[in-house]
Amino acid sequence: MTHPAYQAAVAAFTRLYRYQHLAAIAGWDQAAMMPPGGNAARGAAMAELQLLMHGLLTAPALQQALQAAAQESLSDAEQASLREMRRSWQHANLLPARLVEAKALAGSRCEHAWREQRKAGDWQGFLGNFREVVQLAREEAQLLADASGKSRYDALLDKYEPGMSSAELERIFGDVKSWLPGLIRQVMDKQAGETLLAAQGPFAVDKQRALGVEIMGLLGFDFDAGRLDVSVHPFCGGVAEDVRITTRYRDDDFMQSMMGIVHETGHARYEQRLPRDLVHLPVGQARSMGIHESQSLSFEMQLGRSPAFLSLIAPLVKKHLGEQSAFDAANLARMYSRVRPGFIRVDADELTYPAHVILRYEIERALIEGEIEAEDIPALWDEKMQAYLGVDTRGNYRDGCMQDIHWTDGSFGYFPSYTLGAMYAAQYFATLRCNVPDLDARIAAGDLAPVFDWLDANIWSQASRWETGELVRRATGEALNPAHFRAHLQARYL
Repeated sequence: MTHPAYQAAVAAFTRLYRYQHLAAIAGWDQAAMMPPGGNAARGAAMAELQLLMHGLLTAPALQQALQAAAQESLSDAEQASLREMRRSWQHANLLPARLVEAKALAGSRCEHAWREQRKAGDWQGFLGNFREVVQLAREEAQLLADASGKSRYDALLDKYEPGMSSAELERIFGDVKSWLPGLIRQVMDKQAGETLLAAQGPFAVDKQRALGVEIMGLLGFDFDAGRLDVSVHPFCGGVAEDVRITTRYRDDDFMQSMMGIVHETGHARYEQRLPRDLVHLPVGQARSMGIHESQSLSFEMQLGRSPAFLSLIAPLVKKHLGEQSAFDAANLARMYSRVRPGFIRVDADELTYPAHVILRYEIERALIEGEIEAEDIPALWDEKMQAYLGVDTRGNYRDGCMQDIHWTDGSFGYFPSYTLGAMYAAQYFATLRCNVPDLDARIAAGDLAPVFDWLDANIWSQASRWETGELVRRATGEALNPAHFRAHLQARYL
């Protein structure tokens, strides 16, 4: 049976996906390859592309197609697809083209200038661009809030994690804050008596890269449909058919680049295994940023930092970086489970990481709600870093409130995805271990198929067929249950 209105909507979203493809590759190039002098022209081109996409989504013909499709006798799968198309359409139609263009231009300016401003710790210089980004984000938040009845912050949060609310985050994060500081102290006391050998550098970048590429192959990355490059801030970009991941290297520390690559490969495998016959439609794309982060953290935290996986790759580390006792499997496991509060979120250990996320969530929520202004961020940052992690960031903008790329382009509402992702990942692996009791032995022996097969069947192939709560229930038998995350941390670290 043909459904002409539904097919007309599919045709519009297929065209949109092709524009999104170009925008994604241009964005990757801007971050990884573009010479600095190209930024103004690139920013204008990217804004033009955003306007083209916005025009597609706001065209009266698409509205008519979506309305008529709702009256057609669609299958369950087509109804799910229509649900996701309507979600994208509704969001776009709440924003005027003027705001879409202004946000794109301001974000491009702020992010590009931030690269050098961060190096210099130039907070005052950064503020010049950042105030405009904040003002435009608040304007967007107000428009979305007026239409949805949500708070301004919840309206932005819904872009990244549909169905989540700040009230629910307060409950989840409030619970974490009640037990995390005590667990961090307990683990640090326990580890104080453990012998840890430090790896002796320097570690040549070309050898770190070769190690990373071999680990990517072990993790199933398809090099015919993606590549590895370098950027100021590691990320996964591109599209499902052409995934671009980046990392950054330091010649005195191989740990950062290696686990950064494992993390981004988790994102990439999700993209590469999305259903190719649907990937041009919203229903065939990643479910949410929390679910996306659950894939990178399944790879990095659940798998990558497990003693079983580190014993598997210890010979590869020695092969590429040289023979030394620090690279023995048991010492690698101690290196990658060492708990030490520090400045940098992306370098944080698994246990202190949630504190970095909660801090950012609390600041950005207050900023979008108008409870604080951009100028207030450094003092709040210093106060919360001291309270949550005992780390003094006063006067250190570079390694403090300027360290992340997310706020530079107005991605407010994104940060909670990281800890939600860690919680989803812990829940997946609790389910997986019930199904495969000898999972660790199989990983240590080089058999990663149980992990990939489970993720493929339950997450990757499902894309956005189900709303987030239903996806997690189908995969694990229950809604998000943060108790699995706490149990995982206690089991691994105590």
